[in-house]
Amino acid sequence: MNTDHFPWQQAPIIRHSLRLLHSFHHWTGKPLLAVEGEPAAIAEALFNAPFVVVSHGTEADPVLNYGNQMALKLWEMDWLQFTQTPSRYTAEPIEREERARLLQRAREKGFIDDYEGVRISSNGRRFQISQVVLWDVLDETGQHCGQAATFDRWTFL
Repeated sequence: MNTDHFPWQQAPIIRHSLRLLHSFHHWTGKPLLAVEGEPAAIAEALFNAPFVVVSHGTEADPVLNYGNQMALKLWEMDWLQFTQTPSRYTAEPIEREERARLLQRAREKGFIDDYEGVRISSNGRRFQISQVVLWDVLDETGQHCGQAATFDRWTFL
């Protein structure tokens, strides 16, 4: 079976999905997704959620390491392409400085819930995102291992 079509079935993605959910709850006190069950079923539910969830790692130039189905569709990429993309490339060059400031603000507070900006798909399609929540992703020991974002509001420009 091609796991590019079913990335939630991979053990590292299942673990990361749980990190995303636990970290979101840690910072906001709210669930990102109301779901229970086995870890693989939870990972599948997050991947198929009706809102965008993306995350990147801690590299000097952070690379995207998760995008659910809604994110892949919005950015017009498959899983492999998405997870090899530096996260700064999700924004146009003019938007990147503001994006970096907001990511730093989220890093200092743990999360922010008032982000908005313009993003660009792999095919050059521009869209405004709003009411975005950005949060620090924590591993099982509570150590910072990346940042994530979620939103369900966008408008094509």
